[in-house]
Parts: sequence; structure tokens; C-alpha cells
Amino acid sequence: MKRFFYIFLSLLLVILIAGSFTPQDQVAKYDPPKPEDAPKEIREVVLYGYDILTNTKKHVPDYVGNELNCHNCHFEGGITEGGKNGGISYVGVAAKYPKYRNRQEYSVDLMTRVNNCLMRSLNGNPLPPESKEMTAIITYFHWISKGIPIYAEIPWLGLKPLKSNHKPDKANGQELYAGICANCHGDNGEGGKHKEKMKKETNGEKGKMEHGESGPPLWGEKSFTDGAGMSKLGNMASFAYYNMPRHNPILTEEHAMDIAAWVTDQPRPKFEKDDKPW
Repeated sequence: MKRFFYIFLSLLLVILIAGSFTPQDQVAKYDPPKPEDAPKEIREVVLYGYDILTNTKKHVPDYVGNELNCHNCHFEGGITEGGKNGGISYVGVAAKYPKYRNRQEYSVDLMTRVNNCLMRSLNGNPLPPESKEMTAIITYFHWISKGIPIYAEIPWLGLKPLKSNHKPDKANGQELYAGICANCHGDNGEGGKHKEKMKKETNGEKGKMEHGESGPPLWGEKSFTDGAGMSKLGNMASFAYYNMPRHNPILTEEHAMDIAAWVTDQPRPKFEKDDKPW
């Protein structure tokens, strides 16, 4: 019976969004539907997918091995246009898979991609493909990707490489981390526990923490593995530049690169589920 349910759900998704797909030479338009606006046949599943992605450790504790949640990188359930303070968007991701990935050296589908994040970034275990949790996540991705042509150009997906030719300075990154990042992420990268907010100084060039916000662990056993995308200096620098400090991203590209050089050089769990570090 469970198998028939998943088949039915997949067919329903195809019917709902097939009319939106056109050839891949188009540039996608950002206009995602709200999760609560999903048709009643799939609304509960879509909303459950949203809940999992915004509070992952609560909903799938057996598959998360650290103190991170998907929303630490994918803000607002991934319903953003990326860019400044937008995190990493999910909108349109269902239109980009299956996809060839150099890391695996073969094409991966969306379920495989989800499980890679669970294992690498959340240091956990893969969700069974037939599980209600995986079904909810994939259904959610398809719903918020509604209207985006298959394999269209989607400008807001992924992290944009920084343009600076600056050589990252790890020592300066350590100082910057202590002054800007530690109040949210902890002096030793262990993550913050308090609820405060970042305030910009009046000169508009620097920022100081007046009331910080709880941040996830950035290194140590409770953080992401050395196989996670965020463990690569370029990815972390881009994410920090566009998004940090949260709600008020003020870092220069050079400062973001220095901080990333320091953070990515710190100890973290080893990813040992395959022989490819990335």
C-alpha cells in the first residue's frame, strides 16, 4: 500500500507541474508558490517537508549527527532569491535534477542529493528513499519549483564565487572572527546559545555585536564534516560575504575570505563514508 501511495504522489506532482516545463534555454523567473497554497491533496506533505527543512534535528533526529539544521544554510525553508541575506535557495532545485556531479562522477537524483547533505553537512545518515520524510522533502522541492522549466537557467541557485583576488589571511581571519563572529558562533566555534541581534555602527563600515543571535557550530564535533561543501574555503567565503552577520551582512569580500580561511582550517569531523573528501 505504501508503494502505491508514493507512485500516486509522484504522478500527481507530474500532473500539477508538467504544464510549467519548457525547454532549457529559458531563464527562470523567481515566483515561488507558498507552501500553504499547495493543493489540498499534497498540502500536508508539502508543509511537513517545510517543517523538516526548518527544524531538521527535531523531525529526523536519527538521521542528524550534529547540532545543525538545514535552515542554517537554507534560510526560510530555502524560499529565497539568494544574494544578500538570502542564504542558499531551494527554489527551482527540482528542475535541476538529475544532475551530473563531479564529486560522485555520475548523475545523481534529488533524493541522493538530499542524503549527501544529511551525511556530509549534518554528519548523519541517509533517509530511506521510501520514507515519509524523504517523500515530504522531495514533494516540497517540487512544489516551490512550480513554474520553472526543467534545466532552465536559474540565476539565484547556488553560491556565487567572490571576485576579489585577495590572498586569504588566516591570522587576520582569527581576529575578525573573535570580533564579529564569536558572539553568535562561540569563541571556539561551538555555536551560540543566546538570542541577540547584530547592529551596524554609524560609520556604515564596521559592525559590532550589541545583541547577538544564536549561531550554529562552525567547527568541532558538533559541526559539519570535512566532506561538506561549506568546508571549502571558497564556499564559506561566499556564504559569509552574502549572509554574515545574519540579518545585516557587512563583511567585505576580503574579510569574508580571511574569516573563511581561519574557520575552514579548524578541526571538524572526518567524512569517511566514501573516498572523496568533496
